[in-house]
Amino acid sequence: MKLGKFDIYPLLDGFFRLDGGAMFGVIPKVLWQKTNQPDTNNRILLALRTCLIDTQKELILIDTGIGDKYEGKFEDIYQVKKEINLKNSFKQIGKKSEDVTLVINTHLHFDHCGGNTKIDKNGNIVPTFPNAKYYIQKTEWEAANDPDSRSRASYLKENFQVLEKAKVLNLVDGDQKIIDGIEVIKTSAHTYGHQVVLIKSEDKTLIYWGDLIPTVSHLNLPYLMSYDLFPLQTMEQKEKLLNRALKEDWVSFFEHDPKIAIAYLIQEGKRIRIKSIVE
Repeated sequence: MKLGKFDIYPLLDGFFRLDGGAMFGVIPKVLWQKTNQPDTNNRILLALRTCLIDTQKELILIDTGIGDKYEGKFEDIYQVKKEINLKNSFKQIGKKSEDVTLVINTHLHFDHCGGNTKIDKNGNIVPTFPNAKYYIQKTEWEAANDPDSRSRASYLKENFQVLEKAKVLNLVDGDQKIIDGIEVIKTSAHTYGHQVVLIKSEDKTLIYWGDLIPTVSHLNLPYLMSYDLFPLQTMEQKEKLLNRALKEDWVSFFEHDPKIAIAYLIQEGKRIRIKSIVE
C-alpha cells in the first residue's frame, strides 16, 4: 500500500501455531474459538508477518519472523509452515536482504526476531541484513540476555547476541524518533521492553502493533495473552493507543492475524472493529 510518500509491504515468513488458551488468557474458549478455530492440540493458526517500508531514502524492516535456525522438534511443537518465507517474500517484490538499511525489533521473542540472523556457509551465525542497523529497546536487550525463568524459553540468544559483536546494534531508551517518519513508542507490558512502531508520511499514520495487539481478535481490551508479563499494563497501553488510532484515523498493522494484515478501525458501541481492510 501507499502511505503518503512511503511504500508499505506486508511480508510473510510463514505461519505457526500457539496454544489458544495462552493467546487469550482468561477469555473462555467458547468465545475465542468462534474466530480462532483450534486444532486437536488446542493450537490456533498465526501469521509470521513483517513490515517493509520503502521511504525512497531508507529500506526499513519491522520484525524479522521466526527465521530458519530451528530443528525438527521446535518445528513440530509450533507447527511452523514455511511454504512462504521472508527470503522469497523479498524476492517477490524485487528486494534483497542487502538492501535493508534499518531493522526494528518490537521485542526479542523468537517469533519476532528469528530472522535477525542466519547461518552462513561456514556454519557461523551472522546478521541476515548485513547493511542494516538493528534498533532494540535497552531494557528488552537486557532482559533477553539475562532472562527470568518464565521468559527464558522465548529468548533464543542465537537470534540477537551476534548483533553486538557485529557492531550493528543500536539500543533505544524509551520513546524515540529513529528517522524522519519512523518513531518507536515503548509500551513494555508484553515484555520489559516491548515497543510499537509509528510510520508517518504526509497526513497518514500506520501503527505496527507487534504483540500489544497481535491479531484482530485482540482489539477487545480484555483479550490479553498469558504471555504478557504485565497484563493490566497491556490493557492500559492498548486503550490509550487505540483511542489515538481511532481519533486520528491511523492504519493498523497486525503481525500475527492469519487473514488480515492492514486495516482501518472504527468504534461500534463499546467494541472496536475493522472498518476496512487495506489490500
